[in-house]
Amino acid sequence: MCRAKRLLRVAAIGAGCFLSVAAVADERFTLTSPGLADNATLDSRHAASAQDCGGKNVSLPLAWSNAPTDTKSFAVTIYDPDGARGLGIVHWILYGIPATTTALAEGGPPPAGSIGGINRTGKDGYYGPCPPHGDAPHHYVVQAYALDIAANALPSALNRDALIAAMKGHVLAASSMVVRYGR
Repeated sequence: MCRAKRLLRVAAIGAGCFLSVAAVADERFTLTSPGLADNATLDSRHAASAQDCGGKNVSLPLAWSNAPTDTKSFAVTIYDPDGARGLGIVHWILYGIPATTTALAEGGPPPAGSIGGINRTGKDGYYGPCPPHGDAPHHYVVQAYALDIAANALPSALNRDALIAAMKGHVLAASSMVVRYGR
């Protein structure tokens, strides 16, 4: 009888640990794009409007959840590792996003106080996909970072490499998704 009680207690403890692990997994920092699954194909409205790309240059809607409690700001990047014949192209850098922000509206203005970094055009703002005709669909890595640095701590006009260097040691959590686009 004692052995049966001991086994039942071990099973209950084991079940409790399993439930705790599952609860933690559900609470991790997560990036999504409402209405768009990971690895989905982008609608052409998100493509660039210049150079016969066929789009309207409308930024993706993005949302994130379960940021660590010590988060002071967020950063978002969109990078095409297939672009420039495998050297990569930066489509969007936005940082200094206030910690109270949990989403970016489709085509909407950036949150007040946030800072646009330098994209492939040498300017800030969203620049939609425009892979060459005939290429296989490119992969666009969308990343969100929860940071422990104040929203106004970083200088303006950082490119992707400079932003990554500035974030080093300050990323509390990160999440990503991939979307595709081809012409």
